[in-house]
Amino acid sequence: MRLLLLLHRPLHKLSALSSSTALLMGSKQLLKSTPFTNPSPPSSQTHPFHSHRLVFSAFPPKPRSKARPFCLRTNGYSYVSHANVKTPKLADLEITDEQRYEALTKKLKEIGIDDEICEPAQYGHLICPMCKGGDSEEKSLSIFIEKDWSYATWQCHRRKCDWKGRTMAFAGSKSSYKKSKNSTTDKTKREIAVESLGLEPLCEEVLAFFSERGISRETVQRNKVMQKRCSITDQISIAFTYWRNGKLISCKYRDINKKFWQEKDTERIFYGLDDIKDTNDIIIVEGEMDKLAMEEAGYRNCVSVPDGAPPKASPPDKDVPPEEQDTKYQFLWNCKEYLKKESRIILATDGDGPGQALAEELARRLGRERCWRVSWPKKNDQVEHFKDANEVLMYLGPAVLKEVIENAELYPIRGLFRFQDYFDEINAYYHRTYKHDCGVKTGWRDLDDLYNVVPGELTIVTGVPNSGKSEWIDALLCNLYEGYGWKFALCSMENKVREHARKLLEKHIQKPFFDGRYGGPAERMSVEEFERGKQWLNDTFHLIRCEDDSLPNIKWVLDLARAAVLRHGVRGLVIDPYNELDHQRPPNQTETEYVSQMLTNVKRFAQHHACHVWFVAHPRQLHHWVGGPPNLYDISGSAHFINKCDNGIVIHRNRDPEAGALDQVQVCVRKVRNKVAGTIGDAYLSYDRATGRYVDIPKPNGGK
Repeated sequence: MRLLLLLHRPLHKLSALSSSTALLMGSKQLLKSTPFTNPSPPSSQTHPFHSHRLVFSAFPPKPRSKARPFCLRTNGYSYVSHANVKTPKLADLEITDEQRYEALTKKLKEIGIDDEICEPAQYGHLICPMCKGGDSEEKSLSIFIEKDWSYATWQCHRRKCDWKGRTMAFAGSKSSYKKSKNSTTDKTKREIAVESLGLEPLCEEVLAFFSERGISRETVQRNKVMQKRCSITDQISIAFTYWRNGKLISCKYRDINKKFWQEKDTERIFYGLDDIKDTNDIIIVEGEMDKLAMEEAGYRNCVSVPDGAPPKASPPDKDVPPEEQDTKYQFLWNCKEYLKKESRIILATDGDGPGQALAEELARRLGRERCWRVSWPKKNDQVEHFKDANEVLMYLGPAVLKEVIENAELYPIRGLFRFQDYFDEINAYYHRTYKHDCGVKTGWRDLDDLYNVVPGELTIVTGVPNSGKSEWIDALLCNLYEGYGWKFALCSMENKVREHARKLLEKHIQKPFFDGRYGGPAERMSVEEFERGKQWLNDTFHLIRCEDDSLPNIKWVLDLARAAVLRHGVRGLVIDPYNELDHQRPPNQTETEYVSQMLTNVKRFAQHHACHVWFVAHPRQLHHWVGGPPNLYDISGSAHFINKCDNGIVIHRNRDPEAGALDQVQVCVRKVRNKVAGTIGDAYLSYDRATGRYVDIPKPNGGK
């Protein structure tokens, strides 16, 4: 016994006790076989640190300890240890804060704690490296680092994790910490048996409980549902036993108050796992009772998740965690051999929010392409639906529950649809249920046969300088307001606000803003008309303008236009012109690629918000222009202006008196993607200089 105790003493104590201990033992051979000598103290020229490793004498002089000596009694003898032989204190080695910092941070990094955002002498909050903060990724790990970086302590405050520990800068090579409750790789799973858990067959009272919920004795017994009786209160709890290959793996309990708990440290698997061993189609439900209900409807190929549903689904752009970190859904990984061969998986989770979140999380991990989902029937033709399989079984019977499974639909995959998903929209289009699906009239007789304004489309407008592109668009907007009450967002960088207001008011009131000059003999708008016009401007148009010296980019414009659509009900957006926007692009992107990407974003905005967009783009310099209208391929920048747009229009004003009236404007419709909305051709309008309005040119012989 004396020998064993000595062998477990520290090395330096054995050395110090060699002489006296040898006398007590009556044997000198033990110590002769393993002699201990005191190492010589280090040279005064040797630094006590080298590559961050401690080098010091085992026996430096120390003050005598005031603590009561430890007494060892053997065969009536007593031995008192030398109190002056102790391990040296680290403080005596003059360790710097920098050295402590390097040693401590190295240990923290080894266990996954990021020290870069930790400040000493105060509590910090980080994402726990064990549980990753759960589904919400909360910063649940509280860590405290001593001011001199000598030690650190931490604890995760998530109940399902509770990982905690401490480490010191120079306290050995390993940190001391308690493993996370969610650790799946380091825990040894318990092996359990029916006998060791004290389970027993169900009594008649519990069987009656299942019968009331539509579940038969045969179904309960086949699924090995048992009970457990509390030895103190004699209360009975239902025991749902989890089996794999005929071996009991886990057990989940339910008491009379619908409180659930599971056997600790057991492997998490599906409930009813053995029932899907040799199947290609399976059903996954949210609770054990739903699994039993499915069997009553004739489906044994059904399993239940062990832990219920999450409060909400993870963000769509968040990746599925790797197996070792996917703690909430570890049962899927534990059963992957059963699941990988399944070609059709019906997700029959609860119809509430958490149930739908569970279905989404399961589909993400199992693959949406092989998942189907059920729709629970309504309650008495009301908006409210039945919640789950057992509720449908209780109130509607097994035949309806079977019908629900038979009518399961493909689980939606983001971006992949069938025409059936759009039948409501197609029906409305055919029956003309929604107004303006085929476009709205422009207000000009000849142009209406060629061009109609369709919500959600993009129209490119071009023309040589001073041809009236912006004026024509303003006149079109006034017509759309008068005919349909549309509202608009204007991003017109070439117009001063007051000038743009004048042009719009003249077209709306049909009188010039000022006397004389361009107005000629026409009567100027009155003050009352002017005040009413201002109110019309304020109600109909919303301005998108950059208030500083910087140029706006297309993203900035579309973001504000989106706000105008949602806040003010805007139906049209004007961007005038293209070359007044900021078009900075990455060095490796060509102008053609940039224009294509920009127009794609504009079209997506238009389609998503059912907002028509007019985009004004100037043609490039025409060196050999002979006075005719340019074409859409002459637009400066890229041919994508004509390739990407839904409609392409060229505005051209006559400048030759011999060719016709100088107030004649030619509207050239050069592209119409949707034949329902128009066709290619030319329309002619007359421009009223006094009011800025465009009117139809009367046809000869009084034709309309």
